[in-house]
Amino acid sequence: MPLDPLPELMVEPIVRAALLEDLGRAGDITTDAVVPPGHESRLVLAARQPGVVAGLDCARLAFRLLDGGVRFTPRVLDGTAVEPGTVLAEVEGSSRALLTGERTGLNLACRLSGIATATAGLVAAIAGHKAQIVCTRKTTPGLRSLEKYAVRAGGGANHRFGLDDAVLIKDNHVAIAGSVREAVSRVRARAGHMVKVEVEVDTLAQLEELLTIGADAVLLDNMTPQTLAEAVRMVGGRMLTEASGRVNRDTAPAIAAAGVDLISVGWLTHSAPILDIGLDWVG
Repeated sequence: MPLDPLPELMVEPIVRAALLEDLGRAGDITTDAVVPPGHESRLVLAARQPGVVAGLDCARLAFRLLDGGVRFTPRVLDGTAVEPGTVLAEVEGSSRALLTGERTGLNLACRLSGIATATAGLVAAIAGHKAQIVCTRKTTPGLRSLEKYAVRAGGGANHRFGLDDAVLIKDNHVAIAGSVREAVSRVRARAGHMVKVEVEVDTLAQLEELLTIGADAVLLDNMTPQTLAEAVRMVGGRMLTEASGRVNRDTAPAIAAAGVDLISVGWLTHSAPILDIGLDWVG
């Protein structure tokens, strides 16, 4: 299924803020001193590592916000697996705009491509199982929409985007309410009929309590694959099952084999290493 790009209206303010942070109070004093006005160059964005690309629109905007005449020609689409040396895009135009926007464009493209690459690795690790890899709210402040887009570029899916689009009752909510039943009861009395309700449980005893009340999904936190398999059997398809905790490429296959519907992974958006991408002058 083709990856839908984020609307430019959503991406532009993020890129603009990043450029303003870099330009500071005086602009690019190095480039403005070295490069004469009107000078033009041609550069290429190229992968220096194997991985999955995401964030090319961020790079394009980093240049075009500085000079609307810059020509940015992508050679691959976001979501494409590439090898070292693959040209991702060609960029032509004002040398000042290209050099000034370089770091902002690369920071975002490298970051998002790293997330897409890490996601694709987990998706490949659980191939053959029904489970989907999903992200969490453990995102970089201000970059959530981009980082969740990068997860989709890597073949994953998104969990809730914020605190306002779905209910997730966690352990501290249960502790304050006094029980899983009471926490769910309070939510159902207040949340609208369109709002999905998920409850985090740490034990099979809590799951058994939840099954007497019902929810749309259950988050099975830090359970062994054996315990996850028993939890899936207990649920019996009455709600979505989501596993979380200690997920990596080595542990993911056994977690998926337990039969869960979703595997949520926080480190995809808070700790995935970047994909090394370079911007090279060619003329």
